[in-house]
Amino acid sequence: MTKSTPPLSNTIADIKALIHRESRRVTSYDVAMLAGVSQSAVSRCFKPGASVSKATYARVMEAARSLDYTPNAAARSLITRRSNLVAVILSDTVGLNYPDILTELSRQFSLRGMHIILFNLPTEAGIDQTLAEVWQHQVDGAIVAVRLSAAQVAEFERRSVPLVLFNRNLADRTVNAVVCDQEEAARAMVTRLAAAGHKRFAMIDGPAHSTAAQQRKHGVATRLAELGLALPLSVEGNFDYASGARGLREIIDRFGGVPDAVICANDLMAIGCIDTARHDFRLDVPGRLSVAGFDGIAASRWISYKLTTMRQPLHSMAQAAAALLLGLVADGNATPERRVYSATFVDGATARLGPPA
Repeated sequence: MTKSTPPLSNTIADIKALIHRESRRVTSYDVAMLAGVSQSAVSRCFKPGASVSKATYARVMEAARSLDYTPNAAARSLITRRSNLVAVILSDTVGLNYPDILTELSRQFSLRGMHIILFNLPTEAGIDQTLAEVWQHQVDGAIVAVRLSAAQVAEFERRSVPLVLFNRNLADRTVNAVVCDQEEAARAMVTRLAAAGHKRFAMIDGPAHSTAAQQRKHGVATRLAELGLALPLSVEGNFDYASGARGLREIIDRFGGVPDAVICANDLMAIGCIDTARHDFRLDVPGRLSVAGFDGIAASRWISYKLTTMRQPLHSMAQAAAALLLGLVADGNATPERRVYSATFVDGATARLGPPA
C-alpha cells in the first residue's frame, strides 16, 4: 500500500473564515496552520537557499497557493534585520552600457532573494542628495558607479552600509572596488595606432568629473610621450553623440586640418565623430582619418560602424561586484579588496592599426 501525504491540519474554509473575522491579511502563521508545519518552516520555504525537505516544501507551497499567500518583505526584514535591498547608484555618464550592468546585477541579487533600488544621476556631481535618499531605504549595501569623496565613503562606514565601487576608485584610501584598467586600455590603443604610422593625434575627452575619462586621457598622453610623439590636441566632450560630432569640428578648426587619428573617450562620441567625418567633411574613415573609442557598446558593432574600440568585460565585472558586496553583507569585517579587469581590443573597421605587440 502506497503511503499517502498526510492531510492538512486545518481546513481551508476554517482558516479563511478566521482571517475574515479578524479582517486581516493572510500570514505565514495561517500557512503553517494549514500545512501542519511550524512557522519557521514556512519562512525557510520562502528563503532562497534555506534547508527544507521536499515534502515540507510541497505542503507549504500547496497551502500558500490555497490561501493566496505572499510573503511580507517588510515583516521579514524586522526579523532578519535586513531589508534585502541593494542600492545601485549610476550616472548618465556610464552611457549606453548601464542596461547591461543593471541586468547582470539584478540577476545576481535575485538569485539570492535580494532586490536592487536604482538611483540615477544626470552627472557624477551632486551626489549628496542621492545619498540622503539611500539612507532612508535602509539598504543592506550599495554598488556605486559615480565618484565619491573620502568623506562620503566614511559616511557609508559610519552607517555600517557595505560599499563596492564600480569602475571607480579612491586614490587616498583603500576601498572595495571592481574596476577596468582604463590607463592600460588607452595605452594599448595608442600603441596599435602608432604602429600603423599615425603621428598627429587628437582626443575628444570625457567630462572632467568622470574618473574613467581622466584615466583614459592620462593613458593616451603618457604612451604618446613614451613613443616620442606630440601630446594630442584635446577637446572636451560630454560622453554623448552631439559632443563627438562637435568635437571633430573643433579639432579640425584648431588643428588647421585633419589629424591622423582621433581617440574618443567613449564609443558614443566616436560614432558622432565618424558620422560627422563621413557626411559633413566627406572624409574616408579609416583611409584618411582613424577613429577609435572605448567601452564596446552594442551600437559599436553595428554594420555601419564596426568601431575600433576597447571593450570592457562588464558582465564579469558586474558578477564580481555582486559577489564582493554579498560577501561584505555576510561579513562586514572583511579586508577591503580591489579587483582589476582588462579591456579587450576590438579590431574594427574605423582605424588603421599596426600589428599587436
